[in-house]
Amino acid sequence: MIIVVSGTHASGKTSLIEAFTTAQPQFQILPDPFETLDEYRTDAGAGIFFQQLEVTAARLLELSDGPVIAERGPLDFLAYLDALEQLGRPTRSPDHFRRGVDLCIEAMRKVDLVILLNLDPVHRIDVSEDEDPNLRSAMNDALLELADDEALTGGAEVIEVAGAPDTRLATLELAVVSLRT
Repeated sequence: MIIVVSGTHASGKTSLIEAFTTAQPQFQILPDPFETLDEYRTDAGAGIFFQQLEVTAARLLELSDGPVIAERGPLDFLAYLDALEQLGRPTRSPDHFRRGVDLCIEAMRKVDLVILLNLDPVHRIDVSEDEDPNLRSAMNDALLELADDEALTGGAEVIEVAGAPDTRLATLELAVVSLRT
């Protein structure tokens, strides 16, 4: 089983994965691809998002078996590219998005379950201005929209999750049990 936990920055992905794998230690964790890049760049531009899209796609394509839970998938970075355009930030190359769509379609065919962490106004995770709250919000909206495209999700079951951390964890655990039966 291959699970991808998707969401904008500071949406609770790492916390959910840590809680899940504490109870399910047989799952291998694929960390946020930003952590695997050789050069740490701090700009939130199309180049760094496309590079992370390539990393997420490659690692999904290289998997031979599970169980695996990945923090972010290619769809996350398509959403960042789309969000940059929505915000009028002149850093997106049309080629990045087109090539990203192709990579996303190919890689997501290996995924069984996508957990979409939606920003929840009731159970807020506040961020500082240096976390670019406008990009965070725009990416969240773009991700939810892109996740409606079955070609981009590879036919995986997609579950939108919000709420308190224990509610998110219970939803993920229930989805895994459901997929196993």
